[in-house]
Amino acid sequence: MNSPELSLDLPVGSRLRRLIARRLRPAWFPLGLLALFEGYARTVAAGSDSLAPPSAALAAFGRALLDGSLLQATAFTLGAAALGLAVGGTLGVALGIALGLSKRATRVSSLSIEMLRPVPSVALIPLAMLVFGFGLRMEFSVVAFAAFWPMLVLTQAAVAQVEPRLLEVSQVLGLSPWQRSVKIVLPAIVPRLFVALRLGVAVALVVAVTVEIAANPNGMGYAMMIAQQSLDPALMLAWLGWIGVLGYAINAAALALQRSVARRMGLTA
Repeated sequence: MNSPELSLDLPVGSRLRRLIARRLRPAWFPLGLLALFEGYARTVAAGSDSLAPPSAALAAFGRALLDGSLLQATAFTLGAAALGLAVGGTLGVALGIALGLSKRATRVSSLSIEMLRPVPSVALIPLAMLVFGFGLRMEFSVVAFAAFWPMLVLTQAAVAQVEPRLLEVSQVLGLSPWQRSVKIVLPAIVPRLFVALRLGVAVALVVAVTVEIAANPNGMGYAMMIAQQSLDPALMLAWLGWIGVLGYAINAAALALQRSVARRMGLTA
C-alpha cells in the first residue's frame, strides 16, 4: 500500500515536497535546539569565553576547512581509528570464532578475558607512550585494544547461536577448522557480525579522539584541545560538531553496507 504522503494521485511536485519533508522530519528537533542555543549564546551568554553561537562555530568550521587544518586532522584521526579497528576487529573476530567453536578454549580463556576486558583503554596510554612514543602507532594500538573486546564478545556470542546442524554437517563432510569457519560459521553470523562492526566503529572513533585529547598531539581531539586552550569556543564547538557529523556518517555508511550485504545474501525481502 502506498503511503498517503507519496500517493500517485498527487502531482509530481507535491510528492517530491512531501518526500523531502518526511526525510527532513528527524532534523527539526536538533535544528530547534541549535536555534535556542544560538539565541542563548547571543543574549544571556554574550561575550562568554566558553560558549559561542552555532553561527560562529560554522564560520570557524569554514576557516578550518579553507586553511587545510580540518582535513589534515580528520585524516589522521580516521586513519588511526580505521587501522586500530582493522587490527583489533580482525583479531577479535578470529578469536571469537575459535572460542565459539570450542567450549574447552572458552573455559581456559574465560579468566584472562574477564580480567583484561574491563581495563579502560585510556589506561593503556602511558604504556603505549613508553613503547611507541607519540604518533600514529601509539594511538592505533590503544584503539585496537578497545575495538578488540566488543568484536570478540559479540562474535563469540554469534557463533554460539549458529544452528548446531550446520556444524554437524561440517563434521560429517570432514571440513578442517579453517574450512568450517570460512564456509559454515562466517556466512551464518554475518548479520550479527555487522552489529559488532557498527559498535566497533563507534568505539574506535571515540577512543581515537580521547587519546588525542589526553596525550597525542595530532588529530581532531588535539585540535579541539588547542582551541579550548586558546579561548576560541567557536572553533572548539566547530570541532565538536564535526566529530558528531563524522560519527553519524560513518554509522550510516556501515548500516548501508550491512543492508547491501544482507540483500546480496537474500536475508531481506
